[in-house]
Amino acid sequence: MPARRPPARLPAIHRLGLRLAGIALALLASTTSAAAQDSFDRCLATLQPQALKQGISATGFSRLTAGLTPDLSVLPLLDAQPEFTTPLWDYLAALVDSQRVDDGRALLVQHRDLLDRVSAQYGVDPATIVAVWGVESDYGRVFGKRPLLQSLATLSCNGRRQPFFRGELLALLKLLDAGDLQADGLTGSWAGAFGHTQFMPSTYARIAVDGDGDGRRDLVASIPDALASTANYLAKAGWRTGQPWGIEVTLPPGFNAAVAGRTRRQPLASWRALGIVPVGGGALAPAGLPADSNAALLLPTGANGPAWLVFRNYDAIYAYNAAESYALAIATLADRLRGGSGTVAAWPTDDPGIGRRERRELQTLLLARGHDIGAADGMVGTATRRAIQVEQQRLGWTTTDGRAGQRILTALRSAPPIKTPSTAMPASTVFTLPPNHARLMQSPAGPSAALPKVDGLSLGTVQGFPAWKVETPFATAAIAVFGGQLLSYVPKGGQDVLWLSPTAQALPTPIRGGSPVCWPYFGRQGQGTDVPSHGFVRTLPWTLKDARRDADGTVVLTLAPPTLDSLGLRLQMELRIGRTLEQRLVTENTGGQPVSFTQALHNYVRVGDATRVDVQGLDGLTYLDKFEDYATPRVQQGDWNLRDPRDPGRSDRIYTQAGGHYILKDPTLKRRIEISTQGSRTLVAWNPGEAGAAKMADVGSGWRNYVCLEAANAGPDVVTLAPGARHVLQQTLRLLPL
Repeated sequence: MPARRPPARLPAIHRLGLRLAGIALALLASTTSAAAQDSFDRCLATLQPQALKQGISATGFSRLTAGLTPDLSVLPLLDAQPEFTTPLWDYLAALVDSQRVDDGRALLVQHRDLLDRVSAQYGVDPATIVAVWGVESDYGRVFGKRPLLQSLATLSCNGRRQPFFRGELLALLKLLDAGDLQADGLTGSWAGAFGHTQFMPSTYARIAVDGDGDGRRDLVASIPDALASTANYLAKAGWRTGQPWGIEVTLPPGFNAAVAGRTRRQPLASWRALGIVPVGGGALAPAGLPADSNAALLLPTGANGPAWLVFRNYDAIYAYNAAESYALAIATLADRLRGGSGTVAAWPTDDPGIGRRERRELQTLLLARGHDIGAADGMVGTATRRAIQVEQQRLGWTTTDGRAGQRILTALRSAPPIKTPSTAMPASTVFTLPPNHARLMQSPAGPSAALPKVDGLSLGTVQGFPAWKVETPFATAAIAVFGGQLLSYVPKGGQDVLWLSPTAQALPTPIRGGSPVCWPYFGRQGQGTDVPSHGFVRTLPWTLKDARRDADGTVVLTLAPPTLDSLGLRLQMELRIGRTLEQRLVTENTGGQPVSFTQALHNYVRVGDATRVDVQGLDGLTYLDKFEDYATPRVQQGDWNLRDPRDPGRSDRIYTQAGGHYILKDPTLKRRIEISTQGSRTLVAWNPGEAGAAKMADVGSGWRNYVCLEAANAGPDVVTLAPGARHVLQQTLRLLPL
């Protein structure tokens, strides 16, 4: 097996694996000292003359570098590249797994017209383009979380590759100064690669193209730009249209492995003479290649592992990121996307690697056995490895390395279950109906205070409900006076994020849809039948306490329900309507005794077809099912959807100790909706299904058009407030392309 070594220069395109290592190592970063900051500032100042020579404006340089601080946690990553430290069978199992194959094949269909056009223009086949996309960012799901300017500035002033990274920093500054990119929120890998296919800034400047014809090169927000730029890169690296990258082969007994290596090329006739044949048998004459083509033999795990003869197109892939494991990941994923079955020969190990679905299954088994490892997200971190070590010890294994592989997965599948205690359902404080509640319900549903003079704020109606209407440069929104209920949020150029029933009933019946405020209890948790379901405030008229418009046009509203007699809690809601929708419920204990309460923002998320959507962020969480009277804690396996074979077509689940970040994927409306929460330990996922909706006059056939994903504290996740204490539940809704 030839030795694998780091490339002499950092690759133009960075890897998914490095980002995963970067996230873990970032936790070890120490606080930046004042001396380090001073040194960092002096270093940046020395770069300004170079920036000016490259055409970066003085004001642009000052604006973009102002306030930057070094992130020294990136420095260890210079020597922690997983392409050179991870066994190849683990590396490929993670990057060429069934999930990435299924997703890639679906995207080949979804973007067929675009890919055909790009392929015709640059000569690179669609499967290879999509394979690069899949390995680099998991088809746009993982761009990297490091602030790009901070990482590149740190590496420009520290570590062993400063000249290289200074060039990349200056290239990025030039792109930002010219307006090709926006600095706000620009993140990527620790080494500075970013976008759908993870270009380094200098590569971006040289290679990126405008694939959607809008006059800009945007590899972050534009899939056409990213895929066309990737094809352009491979074409310039020497891609030969219609030729294969390589072929898996079988070696004869006693083969001399010393002749292997990517740069040791020989004519196909020479390899035939040495007894090499295709893995499936037959003549060594790959389709699309001239008979006298040169080829190199790859034996990445030695003569006892899989073997490939590779051709010129393999070198083009290798140029994208100079590592054999990376190039093989792209090449073999492309084969799978074309319908191939994958690598045939067995790896030289008794414990092959596992993909994300198997990793999630393994984590679910660990959770069921009582290990506190967080969500079953397929990301194997320290907590998962420690749990595996415990199970390896229980099994009496001599090696307890914490490795997530086929062996431990197989063992835990057949291991006897460990009984875990039931999840308790504590009650909140038992609230009595406030004496003034009935009178307040009969109050006018119109606003009780004068409308503040704020640009973009007006009064109107939505389906006959009096509402405050908001218009900003980024979105419009409507909030009903009745219940203080958000009825609509429409990002500019998009469709409404929320569903509002077209058959919503007349007031004072609660409005079906939007985002009702359930407070100070969810459902009737801990309450009797003498109080309304879902709390006191969703059927009362609210007051607009304050409104303002920020410099960028974002509108901020503060609303509150009327004061309720004998209730020792006060509620206020803040809304920020801009590029995203931010909603905060602020609860204060104004009484003299501790109070326990539950709550929810009962979001009715608009979808094209509820039976087709999937929700990420719940895999591995424990949930309680209302259809089982919350009796048995269960563990979510995979994404949430209405196709769950355990109870298909409906859902009413309380997910406990939830992580606070969820993505709803809607293939019908071709969009994703991101919900991020703080101060919320619960997510409620509800849709009554066809049979349940038929019994609801304000839902009926509309059940297909929404999914309720509710930011909450409910079930076992009860909030207890001491006298004078405050609690804030916050959610942020963001519309993203699919």
